[in-house]
Amino acid sequence: MGLEAAVEPEPELVDPEAMVLFDIAAPRKSRAGARASRTGRERPASEPAAAASSARETGTPLDTGAETFEPSTSSFDTEPMAFAANTVAHQTNRIQLDAELPTLDPASLEPGATPSAPAASSHPAAMPSSEDVGALATSDAVEPAAEGSPWVDLPEDSEPAAFEADHAVLQRVALATEGRPWAELPGETEAEAPEAVHVLLQDVEPVPASEPDIDATDGYVTNQNDVDDYSESGWDEIDSDEVLLEMLVEEVAELLVEEIADDPAGLTAGITAPAMPAHTDEWERRVLADPQLLADIAFAIGGPFHLMYPARVAQNIRGFRDVFLRAGVDGVVYYGKKANKAACVARACAENGAGIDVSSVGELTAALAAGVRGGELMVTGPAKSDDLLWLAVRHSALIAVDSLDELDRLGTIASAATPARALLRVLPAGSASRFGMTDDELDRALSVIAASGPRGLEPVQLEGFSFHLPGYDAIARAEQAADLIARCTAARELGHPACTISIGGGFGVDYVPEGAWREFTEGVDRSWFHAGKSFDSYYPYHFPVPGPAMLSEILAHRELARRLRDNDIRLAVEPGRALLDRAGSTVFRVQGSKSRYADGQPYRLLTVDGTSLSLSEQWFDSEYLPDPVLWPVRESTQPLPEPTPTSVGAASCLESDMLSWRRVPLPRRAEPGDLLVYPNTAGYQMDSNESAFHELPIPPKVVLFGGHGDRLRWTLDAG
Repeated sequence: MGLEAAVEPEPELVDPEAMVLFDIAAPRKSRAGARASRTGRERPASEPAAAASSARETGTPLDTGAETFEPSTSSFDTEPMAFAANTVAHQTNRIQLDAELPTLDPASLEPGATPSAPAASSHPAAMPSSEDVGALATSDAVEPAAEGSPWVDLPEDSEPAAFEADHAVLQRVALATEGRPWAELPGETEAEAPEAVHVLLQDVEPVPASEPDIDATDGYVTNQNDVDDYSESGWDEIDSDEVLLEMLVEEVAELLVEEIADDPAGLTAGITAPAMPAHTDEWERRVLADPQLLADIAFAIGGPFHLMYPARVAQNIRGFRDVFLRAGVDGVVYYGKKANKAACVARACAENGAGIDVSSVGELTAALAAGVRGGELMVTGPAKSDDLLWLAVRHSALIAVDSLDELDRLGTIASAATPARALLRVLPAGSASRFGMTDDELDRALSVIAASGPRGLEPVQLEGFSFHLPGYDAIARAEQAADLIARCTAARELGHPACTISIGGGFGVDYVPEGAWREFTEGVDRSWFHAGKSFDSYYPYHFPVPGPAMLSEILAHRELARRLRDNDIRLAVEPGRALLDRAGSTVFRVQGSKSRYADGQPYRLLTVDGTSLSLSEQWFDSEYLPDPVLWPVRESTQPLPEPTPTSVGAASCLESDMLSWRRVPLPRRAEPGDLLVYPNTAGYQMDSNESAFHELPIPPKVVLFGGHGDRLRWTLDAG
C-alpha cells in the first residue's frame, strides 16, 4: 500500500507562493517485478490547490516564488491507507472546532518564527464524523467537501510552538527523503507501513486517562464525545480533538492489518530482502549486550576477527553421544577438522571424548598438539602422501584407504610390528564421485590384505568400511550403512575384524527460523540484491532435523540401530559444521557508508575492514544468508523502527568482494565505527578461503570463556 503525504496551501489560509509540496510515494513490486502503482485521485481544492494539482498532472514545474520544484506525477492518493495517514498528519497540529480560521503569514511556518496577526475568515470549521472516516477508508473516491469547508483547520491558538511542531513534521518528511521533495520511500514492509504513520503522529499528545469507550462491533468511539452523537452543549473541544486523533490512528492500524493479511506476498516486495535472523545462544546474547567487550576486542585487534566459544563445541559433541547412548549403539564421533582449524576446537574434542578426522600432516600434528591421542584420529582424503601415511601408522590412527594404489603403498609402510588400521572407502552405487572404490576393487582389496601375511599378523588390518554422500539425506545414509553390514560380516569370515562403519559427515545445521527461510526461498528476487546479483543455489540455512536429530533419524530408519547392535558393529560419524553450530561469529568494522538507489528507492552500501575471503560462502558462488547484527545494539525510540536496506562490501578493489549482496534490513543506518557481527560462521566460513589478499592480515580467532558472574574473558587462539 502506498503512502502519500501532501502538504498543500489551504484557501485563504496560507500564502501558496511560500509553500513547498512534498509527494512521497512508496511503489510496490510483486515477486515477478514492479507492480503497477495505484491510481491517484484528486482531493477537493480551491484555486491555489487546484493549480498545484494541475501542475502535477501536466508535469509543469510549480513556481513557489523562491525556487521551482518539479511536480510529482502522482495526484493525491485517496486509497484508504494513504488518505487516513494524510488526514491524521494534518489533524495532528491543525484541528480546530467551531472556530474562525486565521490567515497566516508564510514566515510563521519557519521554526521559532512568530506568526503574524490572523485575519478573520469566512469559512466555518468542518470536521468529518466517524462514519465519514469509515466511508473514506473504504471508498474508491473522495466526495467533495462541503462548500467552503476547508479540509484542514489550524488550532485556535496560533502560538509559535504549534507551527514549530507542524514544521517538525515537514522536517521529518524531508529527512526521510533526504531532502528530495519528490523522492520515493523504500517499499513498505510489515514494519515500515505502520511506522510511516507513527512518524507523522509522534507529536500527538497522549490520550487522557479518561479514554473513550470503544464499541467492539465497529471500533468507533461511542461515548458522549462520539463525533456522530455529540450535542453542542456537551462537546468538549480538547477531549474531542484527542478522541478523533485516537480514532483515526486505530482506523489506520486496523486497515493496515487487513491489507497485510490480504496480501502477505507484498511484504517482501521491493528492494529489501526479508529478514533472516539467526538462532542465537546465550553466550552470543551476552556478547551483544556487553557495552564494552566487542569494542575492547576490536580496539586490541585493529581489524576483523573471529569469535570462538569452545563450550558450545562440547555441548554439540555431547548431543551426538547422547543419541548413540539412547539408541544403544556403540558410536564414535570424529570431528572434521577441515571445517575450522582453531586449536580451541581440537582441545574441546580431546576433553569431551571425540576423535578428529584429519587429511594432512599439519592437521594430524595440530590434533596431537591439542591432546587428541593417535588412536582417536581418522585419516581421510585421496592419494595420501607417504609422510602422512607413515605418521598415521606410527600413531595407530584409523586410515580410510581410497584406492588400491594407496593400499599397496600403505602395505610397504606398515609392518606386523606396527600394523596399519584401515577402513576401505566405498564408492556408492550410481555415484560419479572421484573418491572410493567400486565393488570389484573392494573384492580385490580384501584379497590383497588377506595375502599380505599370516592371518592376524597382516601389516594392514581391515577394521571396516566408510563412505561419504553429498547432500543431507538421512535415509540414503541409513540405507548405505545397512548395505555395508553384509560386507562387514563377509570380511569377518576372511579373518578381518571389520567392526566399524563410518557414514561420514553431511549433518545439517539450522541457522534461521523456518518462516524466514520459506519467505526468502519462495520469493527470492534479483531486486533484493545489490547490482541485480543472482545465485543458483544456497546452503539450506533452515534444516528441520539438524545434527544429533539427523543421527537419530538415521538410526531409526528400518531399525538400523538394532541391526548394528545385533552384528556388534560400531557406527562412526564425521561431522564438521554440525559440531561447530553456534560456536563462533565473525566481526567486521564499518569503514565507509554511502547511499545508492534501486528502482528509485534508497539503500545503504557499506565497506568493512576485511575481505569476503573471511566469510567463505561467497567464494562458492553463493551468499551467506544469516543477517549480520549491527553493534552497538541501540534501543529504538519508536515502537516500529523502519529497517534500513543495506548491502555490505569488503575492503579489496574487486567488485566481487562482497559480504552481503543481499540488501539486509538493518534496524538502523550503520555508520563508520559500528561493528557488523555475522553469526554462526565457525563452520567453514572462517577458514575455507582465508587469504592475506592486499596484504591485509588474516582475521585472528578470539576465544571466549565464561568468567565470574556475567563476565566473559577472552584470549587469542593458540592455533
